[in-house]
Parts: sequence; C-alpha cells; structure tokens
Amino acid sequence: MEKIRCGWCEKDDLYRKYHDEEWGRPIYDDETIFEFLILESFQAGLSWYTILSKRENFRKAFDDFDYKKIASYSDEKVEELMQDSGIIRNRLKVLATITNAQKFQEVQKEFGSFSNYIWGFVDGKPIDNNPKTLKDVPATTEISDALSKDLKKRGFKFMGSTVVYAHMQATGMVNDHVEGCHIRG
Repeated sequence: MEKIRCGWCEKDDLYRKYHDEEWGRPIYDDETIFEFLILESFQAGLSWYTILSKRENFRKAFDDFDYKKIASYSDEKVEELMQDSGIIRNRLKVLATITNAQKFQEVQKEFGSFSNYIWGFVDGKPIDNNPKTLKDVPATTEISDALSKDLKKRGFKFMGSTVVYAHMQATGMVNDHVEGCHIRG
C-alpha cells in the first residue's frame, strides 16, 4: 500500500526522503539547528527543492556547517564561495552566513546552547497544528514573528518570519504534517 504523505513532497524521491526522514522531527542539537538555519536563509526567495538539491554542495562549501569555522571566514573564503557553482552564489547571503555563525555563538554563550534559546519560544516542545490540508498550514505565526524579530534584534540576517517559520517546521518546533500523513501516525 502506498504511503500517504503531505502533498508538497510528492514531487520526487529527494522531497519524499526529506519528508519521511527529517522534516518536522524535533531537533535539539546545535549543529543540525545551525545547518537548517543557514539552508533556510539561503532559501529566501527560492524554492526549498533548489536548496535540498544543493545541500551536499553547501555542506562541502561551508565546512559541514561548522559554525565556529564559518564565523571566522576571511574575505578570500568569501571569494572562493562566490566562485562555487554548486551553491547559491549570493554575496549578501554568504556574508549573512558568516554573521549568523558569529551571532549563533553569542546566543550559545547567553543561553548555554542555541537549542535552549530557540526552543524556549515554544516552551521546549513541538506545537502540533493538526492541519487537515496544506491550505491549513500557515507561512508565519505570532511565534515565528516574535522569533524573527528577536533574531534580527540580535543581528541575524535573512531571518524574516517566513524563513523562521520554515525553520521551525524543518526542525520540528511545529508539526505541520497534514491529517492522514503516515508520519503523523
């Protein structure tokens, strides 16, 4: 019997694998949270499929999303990234990644981990929205608005409410698997 999935992931195997193995599962480790934060920031204005298809290239180009390394990238490294056709070569997003890595570490120092900070916006547990259809899934919420505002206040870049909500979905802070999806159970 065919598995029932959220409608957005029926495009192909890349989407189905991401949906079935990652999307919406609670993530509490800072390394993975950072990876999704950066991937979501690069998605701004693009499709998630574009980002997913380049994910391995991003990993190679950005030192496996090692935020400590990224925080100290030089101008030469930025120029190297700008020549890498395997990633999205947007200078503002590349520079934002460096800034975000620096700010990420500042948040870690303040809260003990970035996970403690970000999960604090949902009281440490996922919000289950129980959407019946994709039309019931919002692009933003009051929580993503508040988190976006706080991240921007802290100096993060490319962290609008839509990007933040997508991050919340990806890292399982919210469960937006639609009714009937086999992941929902």
